[in-house]
Amino acid sequence: MATARLARNWRRAISVLLAGLLLAAPAFLPSYPLSVLTEILIFSLFAMSLNLLLGYAGLPSLGHSAFFGTGGYAVGLLAKYLGIPAPVALLIAVVAGVALALVTGPFVLRTHGAYFLILTLSLTQVLFGIVWLWRRVTGGDDGLPGIPTPKLPFLVGRVSDTANFYYLALVVVGSALLTMAWIVRSPFGLALIGIRENERYVAGLGYPTWTLKYAAYTIAGGYGALAGGLFAYFKGFVGPGQISWLLAGEGMVMVILGGAGTFWGPIIGAALVLLLRYEVSAFTQRWVMILGIVFILTVLLLPQGIVRLPDRIRQLRAQLRREAPLARRPASAVSPHREPSVEQVIERS
Repeated sequence: MATARLARNWRRAISVLLAGLLLAAPAFLPSYPLSVLTEILIFSLFAMSLNLLLGYAGLPSLGHSAFFGTGGYAVGLLAKYLGIPAPVALLIAVVAGVALALVTGPFVLRTHGAYFLILTLSLTQVLFGIVWLWRRVTGGDDGLPGIPTPKLPFLVGRVSDTANFYYLALVVVGSALLTMAWIVRSPFGLALIGIRENERYVAGLGYPTWTLKYAAYTIAGGYGALAGGLFAYFKGFVGPGQISWLLAGEGMVMVILGGAGTFWGPIIGAALVLLLRYEVSAFTQRWVMILGIVFILTVLLLPQGIVRLPDRIRQLRAQLRREAPLARRPASAVSPHREPSVEQVIERS
């Protein structure tokens, strides 16, 4: 009990310290690192929305970029052509992501495992083709440039434009993560974990497993579209690449690398992937190969993700402490097990 309370206090202290550092980041970070941090926030939200499917419900999706791109195009069209304010545009982007999930969910959720992964990939490619060919609306392969960047009015003139949007992204992503934490810790989130472990057993207990997975798919679509809308504002551009299955694959790498089925794992994975992309690529063009090596080593040594590294270290230390007394015992003190001879067996019988 005392150990659990101490661990809880440590987590709270680290959370408060992290929140303070994020709030103070524009004071000590130049423009470029602050932009990278903003992108990490956005992709943390994207990875956590995918983690709701992959990590909690056990649904490996290669089509989550469809929601990301839908939110981006919704924001791009509304902001560029209609001048809709950012809060309303982001809300409409979430609605568009939820609507796409509601329409595609009954088709993709008829399958599971590798078939679910292939079907979500196929639907994403269909949407990619529509965006690519519908040039009059989406701009085709040229995309939609010139999306105006929103600003927090009370910070205009006080901080730079980069810091202004950083605080906007911090507020939106922070609010989304708080609601995500409530979802995964609710009975609904626990039911999703049960479905991931043994869907038949959960169904035998009377839970509507298909409906729960449909709800998780829909919620994840809304969060993914919100991340896509923020990214469109951040870049001032949205294109077909934001719907590509490559982005969905990158999101899966973030989730698995950080720790699928954990709350903080996708955030760690998103930060690591983006830091490798921007920092390592400054020294070599083979940063993808380095990312692959890191991913392979993580899967082999830390199959539960980097977020479980402290637990793994504690396990190794406990194992070494258990083995140390045995190693110090003299060989004569160890009595090896000897098989009884034939004469002894006859005498006992």
